[in-house]
Amino acid sequence: MSSSVSLELKQRIKEAIDIVELVGRMIPLRRQGRLFVGLCPWHDDTHPSLQVNPERQSFKCWVCDIGGDVFTFVMKMEGVSFPEALRILADQAGIRLTASVSGGLSGTQKQDLYQAMAWAESQYHGALMHSAEAEPARRYVAERGLHLESIQKFRLGFAPPSAAWVLSRLGLGSPTAPMLEKVGVLVRSSFGPGWYDRFRGRLLFPIRDWQGRPIGFGGRLVPGVDTPQQAKYINSPETPLFTKSRVLYGLDLAKEAIRRTKQVLVMEGYMDCMMAHQMGFDNAVAVLGTALGEEHIRLLRRWAERIVLVLDGDEAGQRRASEVLSLFVSQNLDLWILTLPEGMDPCDFLLQRGPEAFARLLETETLDALEHAYRIRTRNIDIRRDIQAATAALESLLEIIACAPRLREDSPQQRLLREQLLLQRLAEQFRLPEQLVRNRLTEVRRRLQRRAELAAGRIRGTTGSPSPSTPGRLDPVERQVLVLMLRFPELAARIAQQFPPEAIQHPWARQIYWTSCQLAEAGQLPDFHRLLLEFEQPELQNLLVELDEEGLAQNIHDPLELLEALKQCYFRRATQLEALVRTASLPPDLARPEDEHQWLRQLLQQQRIRHGITCPTEGKKSSLETSECNGLPD
Repeated sequence: MSSSVSLELKQRIKEAIDIVELVGRMIPLRRQGRLFVGLCPWHDDTHPSLQVNPERQSFKCWVCDIGGDVFTFVMKMEGVSFPEALRILADQAGIRLTASVSGGLSGTQKQDLYQAMAWAESQYHGALMHSAEAEPARRYVAERGLHLESIQKFRLGFAPPSAAWVLSRLGLGSPTAPMLEKVGVLVRSSFGPGWYDRFRGRLLFPIRDWQGRPIGFGGRLVPGVDTPQQAKYINSPETPLFTKSRVLYGLDLAKEAIRRTKQVLVMEGYMDCMMAHQMGFDNAVAVLGTALGEEHIRLLRRWAERIVLVLDGDEAGQRRASEVLSLFVSQNLDLWILTLPEGMDPCDFLLQRGPEAFARLLETETLDALEHAYRIRTRNIDIRRDIQAATAALESLLEIIACAPRLREDSPQQRLLREQLLLQRLAEQFRLPEQLVRNRLTEVRRRLQRRAELAAGRIRGTTGSPSPSTPGRLDPVERQVLVLMLRFPELAARIAQQFPPEAIQHPWARQIYWTSCQLAEAGQLPDFHRLLLEFEQPELQNLLVELDEEGLAQNIHDPLELLEALKQCYFRRATQLEALVRTASLPPDLARPEDEHQWLRQLLQQQRIRHGITCPTEGKKSSLETSECNGLPD
């Protein structure tokens, strides 16, 4: 159900944002009948499969099964949570948010923090450019080969060694000391009242979000500047604006080049990123002292189709490349690795050998992540003779592939082809029959699944029953009940009398059904638009759009006749299940009625799965034409 965000607020934002205009700013759309269509950004789309419905203010891609409203689109496109999507759309709509819906901060309060960071960035940048105390920092930057244009482009700064320098700059129109403490610029003294500058004596690299707003700083000690701090590099702490695992340095400056080239160069240091831009590689970004992670991937996939991880040529760089291989598989990602020669970092390489040599390396020396991992794991191994070591290397690679979501026949063709090519390459590299590698992958997956189930069972203290959050498959009767309720919301109360909420087994379907029943009981119409406001989870909104489109496509002449047929189908199934239960013997150690009831429920579920009574389906099409459900109207 909806969180603390009021339905009225969400409705105001949705009414102010036209989904066709929103999607059209990022994806070219063309009208097709009552819909607009465009190439889906979430899979390799050649024929427009993304549909935008201006009447329902919803979108849906039937290939990769993603859909929802304006909030869902921003969440998926920008890789953000619902509160952040709400804030982005509220900003576009000119609607102010209260503190209760923006992570404890109102829109005005958060804007004040952005302004505080912008003020601090300006003060530090001015100090680097003009302060006499910054001479060692200017000399260091010049020695590293950075031009004035790069310093100004990235707004480099300097924090003078005085602990009170920032405090001395406060005055009319400046932020307050507590506000600067909240964004991590000042630190409250533990030896008495007052604050001191967190970054004193350091060269500062302003960190901005993808929209170009300052949110933090990275600070480096400067040779020749006396400071009590010892760590060579420090970053801003976690603040309401800054979470380093979700930020990439330079992305605000690189995103247009990334969008244009469809490729991003991910480096490991601020200087590496700046030098790349200075040398003409405007699609370079840098991680902030962390490994490339899933949050970074989600962020980059908005603009990039290919990610090149540029690593130092040392042993640590090799290990980091190996660690990100799982992202390559689990995220269905086109990830490539460039390892620089002779232990050099990108900044030194570009300065010493120039942009042409770097471009040649990108063209000729990059390896896709699987090839890189294969070389790392088979280094110094004779594949033909050292059977034990070769087997261990293959197992290691198969375990990584096995961790990816398992593909089915109805999975997107791109992912099916990708896994097929991966297995073909492994078979060729290890000189094994492809079918043998496939069989071994199946065994590894089963082993990992058993391990996960045992771990889950230990955590819950059970034998590992499925998690209630696991979506599973939507039963055709359940599906049609929801379609009927969405198509004829005025019948919700009557449908609720025929089907109690516990009759709906699928966890997402039950949430939608239960919410519809609650709204109907409260005298409110549970139509499609109201239900979209009720749910913030993308998977629930996607299911709602799918069911709504299905209902609009169905020619239901008599909803009451359909309701009666669904009820008969449901009770016929219940009778079959009861017959199955009567043929089973009750364990003798169950003495209490509540134990018997629990056992019967478990047995019912087991028998349903074993005998296929639920006739599960997936996808857009309903399966009411299956044998159990014959006789229902079209």
